[in-house]
Amino acid sequence: MKQIPFIKMDGLGNDFVIIDGRKNKISLTVALIKKMADRKTGIGFDQLIVLKKSNTCDVKMEIYNADGTTAGACGNGTRCVSSLIFEESKKKQITLEAPYKKVLTAWRGKQITVDMGEPKTAWQDIPLAKKSDTLNLKVLTILPTAVCTSMGNPHAVFFVKDVEKLDISKLGPQVENHTLFPQRTNVEFAQILGPQKIRMRVWERGAGITLACGSGACATLAGAIRRGLIKNKASIIMDGGTLFIEQKQDRILMSGPVNKAFCGVYFC
Repeated sequence: MKQIPFIKMDGLGNDFVIIDGRKNKISLTVALIKKMADRKTGIGFDQLIVLKKSNTCDVKMEIYNADGTTAGACGNGTRCVSSLIFEESKKKQITLEAPYKKVLTAWRGKQITVDMGEPKTAWQDIPLAKKSDTLNLKVLTILPTAVCTSMGNPHAVFFVKDVEKLDISKLGPQVENHTLFPQRTNVEFAQILGPQKIRMRVWERGAGITLACGSGACATLAGAIRRGLIKNKASIIMDGGTLFIEQKQDRILMSGPVNKAFCGVYFC
């Protein structure tokens, strides 16, 4: 029987299993990831992150959704991984290699801040199935137009009058699997509460409803700025808590808390 040591962490209830594969080779199949993700018979998580050695950064991350598919970005997960690297290295600033060789920078302060990079807004970068207006994309007739952004993974953000009244368990999968999104998409429903305050709920691609989404919060701020609803920063209030997101020189900075829940060994 194989044993896989892991760390269970979360950022605002958006939870992760983190496996250190820098010394020992980790072999994961889609079936195994799904078994580990089961919240009754496995460990349970929104995403699984495998740490690998990087030739250019302090650490490399491989990211998997609960359904076994790969993810291109994970904001809350990046902050969790950063906290572990800060603990072992004693550094105040580190770099992380995300999927597709994207390099992220993180700083340690009162909270952990990650530079999530520049939001991409061209239709082919999301990607969309055809050339479309990413600032006002009509997806479902019952919803307003979406703002589409890539933060290393695709996002469709809908700004609504009352986010609490939406049944995102029904709307989320309809948008995620819409033919406009060939790689599916994360779905955010957002309500502007003030000049620097946004309420957001999320349906994550490959995970469903989650308590928070770091890359989704970044995409929501980027979309609000493009729409002229917010100037350059905001507190993004999610079901699991609040992230502070700011855009500086076209890059999105994300700050927030992390929590280490427990360590364990998974038998398979």
